[in-house]
Amino acid sequence: MSALEHVLIVGPGRAGTALGYALVHTEAVESLTVCGRRPEPPSHPLFIQGLAEYVFGLARPAGNTGAVFLAVPDDVVPEMAHALAGQGEPPPGCAAFHLSGALANDVMAPLYARGYEVGSFHPLQAIANPVTGAERIPGSYLAVTGTPGAVAVARRLASALGSPVLTVAETQRPLYHAAAVMASNFLPPLLDGASRMLVRAGVPPEEAMPALLALVRGTLANIEEAGLEAAVTGPIPRGDVETIGLHLRALEPDDRKLYALLGRHLVRLADRYLDDDVRREILGLLENP
Repeated sequence: MSALEHVLIVGPGRAGTALGYALVHTEAVESLTVCGRRPEPPSHPLFIQGLAEYVFGLARPAGNTGAVFLAVPDDVVPEMAHALAGQGEPPPGCAAFHLSGALANDVMAPLYARGYEVGSFHPLQAIANPVTGAERIPGSYLAVTGTPGAVAVARRLASALGSPVLTVAETQRPLYHAAAVMASNFLPPLLDGASRMLVRAGVPPEEAMPALLALVRGTLANIEEAGLEAAVTGPIPRGDVETIGLHLRALEPDDRKLYALLGRHLVRLADRYLDDDVRREILGLLENP
């Protein structure tokens, strides 16, 4: 598919600049403009290397604009949709997207009324850094919903990014986003707890996280190679009741509760490895930690 002639991104934060950088590097767009509320652009390769134009304030989309992205916090999307709608009618065939994983597309109603195709375009990827995040977007799944014209534009961009498209019903977007949060945002606090346990066990603080990250990479590789059920290891799928009890006795109260909660889920995942008596014994420990 040919590249879009021009894209406008409203919001020069992490998500907006990472997406813009990814679109430029995959040649999904021929030119890019980014709008921001500060007079000067952020220090990002898009602007340092002259890959995108920066505009202070909200610019009306140029006549060759094929897509507009509202890369702003969820609670600001309705305000920006109203503001952009106030700029006038869209260029022919232009689609406007928000990047929220949870919001429905009714927040884009002012733009739809103006004549835009509207939708959502959510990269299923953790973007902690606006430069390295851009490297992770191509090939990542994209959750897309919207009017037929918006979906067609989104699929065109997804094809250029080499990204598979997930179609998520409007009513199920909060559930979809909760799944994304659980898989990504909850991993840092889980590793924080594990790191604290290692330090309490005598591991030097500077070695705790590198040791755990190597373990996590191995676990992810096992899941990718063999699937979730085949990748489970440790005392629960082994039915090692004594070791589970040792763990629970060694943990502080909050950590014990988290271990027990996750352990109960692991029992379900490891069900085929456990006979009935051992399963009941393990659950007895985990239900009353």
